Amino acid sequence: MTKRSGGQILVDQLLVQGVERLACVPGESYLAVLDALHDASIDVLVCRNEGGAAMMAEAYGKLTGRPGICFVTRGPGATNASHGIHIAAQDSTPMILFIGQVERAMREREAFQEVDYKAFFGSMAKWVVEVDSAARLPELVARAFRVACQGRPGPVVIALPEDVLVEMADVADAPKVIPAESAPAPQDMSRFANLLRDAKKPLFILGGSRWSAEAQKSLIGFAEKFGVGITTSFRRAHLFPSDHPNYVGDVGIGPNPRLAARVKEADLLVLLGARMSEMPSSSYSLIDIPNPRQTLVHIHPGAEELGRVYQPALAIQASPNAFCAALADLAQPNDRPWAEATRQAHQDFLDWTDKPAKLPGKFQYGEAMKWLRERLPAEAIITNGAGNYAIWVHRYYRFRKLGTQVAPTSGSMGYGVPAAVMAKRQCPDSPVVAFAGDGCFMMNGQEFATAVQYGIPLIVIVLDNSMYGTIRMHQEREYPGRVSATVLKNPDFAAYAKAFGGHGERVETTEDFAPAFERAVQSGKPAILHCIVDPEAITPARTLSQIREEAVKAGK
Repeated sequence: MTKRSGGQILVDQLLVQGVERLACVPGESYLAVLDALHDASIDVLVCRNEGGAAMMAEAYGKLTGRPGICFVTRGPGATNASHGIHIAAQDSTPMILFIGQVERAMREREAFQEVDYKAFFGSMAKWVVEVDSAARLPELVARAFRVACQGRPGPVVIALPEDVLVEMADVADAPKVIPAESAPAPQDMSRFANLLRDAKKPLFILGGSRWSAEAQKSLIGFAEKFGVGITTSFRRAHLFPSDHPNYVGDVGIGPNPRLAARVKEADLLVLLGARMSEMPSSSYSLIDIPNPRQTLVHIHPGAEELGRVYQPALAIQASPNAFCAALADLAQPNDRPWAEATRQAHQDFLDWTDKPAKLPGKFQYGEAMKWLRERLPAEAIITNGAGNYAIWVHRYYRFRKLGTQVAPTSGSMGYGVPAAVMAKRQCPDSPVVAFAGDGCFMMNGQEFATAVQYGIPLIVIVLDNSMYGTIRMHQEREYPGRVSATVLKNPDFAAYAKAFGGHGERVETTEDFAPAFERAVQSGKPAILHCIVDPEAITPARTLSQIREEAVKAGK
């Protein structure tokens, strides 16, 4: 073997693990890695802020199921990137963050930009390690890929002392990591079949990660054979096609009241890959803790998640892929007493998502969403960050294909634009549309420059109501009429797009939206549509004034 620098060894490990692209903000603390990347067949996206770079890496993990890779420099670079680590943790996304670190001999002196990364990331990442020797890089990188992917996926952080990256070592590469698959035992499937046979009101809730096209296909076949209703968790609507007659909606924020009632009334509730945390459980109100009123079956690849919040009647440690494959062996039931209820639940979903209510303002956001639902193909990828604007996306857009919803279940603002950059780079033949509120966009809107630099023609729809809308809504509910720290004065976002070299248009009326969108597509450039939303139109069904009046009547 030939001696290689630590930087070269590291890049070689990424190639062995099949890394095709990564996101970064350069730093002097990992110059040796940047030099090794110069000659590597890895697509390097240079970003404008470490938070955006980390979110791009997290989006890659969502799209592919393999760890997204991000490189940042020490101190401020690492702390900026923590946004992406938190998203990857709460969203169960495989990701690896590499951080330049001070030289080994300088540690514990509070050297320039030194941070104790084990302490800083310890409660967010699945594993945090600092490399002490270039010779150990193959071992530690392979372990990082395994930890990030196995069980409940999540982020790993690797700190790279600067001198380790220039240290020479004679060491073999580690093999490519194929994550272990946890599968249900035969007795688990037998018990599950018995519970399903005895049920009168079964309901499935899908969520989490480690899904594949094969798993979805198997689940669709099972749903058709058994006639059961399938719902999806918060921002996981893409896990089951919305146009399938067994799909009954999503249990996100503000779910269809009829669906929420069905979850509560189910006699058999199957959580498949889902954790049912605060948002999808309507603040833990749909399922009793710790003893659910429903007979609960929980299938999850992470042993630590089974019984963590809800004590199930049957806990199965298995990935969605393995469990869905096992469903094929279940015998078709002679009787399906719930089939008519499934049909009605699907109709309720269609009714709930069909016709947007008219709200104040010349631009009717709901009508624009309905137009996009009919205009975009099934493979179109939709991204968003956090804010009330996302409620319209979740309610009126209907996801029909796996991997087309890329959004943070952690509720992180600023996610939509960087996620869209990565999604379009990874899937160049699919239309990619990012949604962002005015507050959300400004948190990582600078990554529009990354899209322009690399010629990535995404379309960003900015919904501008000149305020932090979600906080304002809660403010009016709790402190009616006392507006504080939620008003925003925004730039011309269409001009912003043009300043970077993209396409930009201002949309003030519903009628303006469709032609503006088509011009954005035809431009072939990264584009921003600056849509002006009336501040009163705070949710798809309620206005700010209504919320304020209700609070006043309640004596707030």
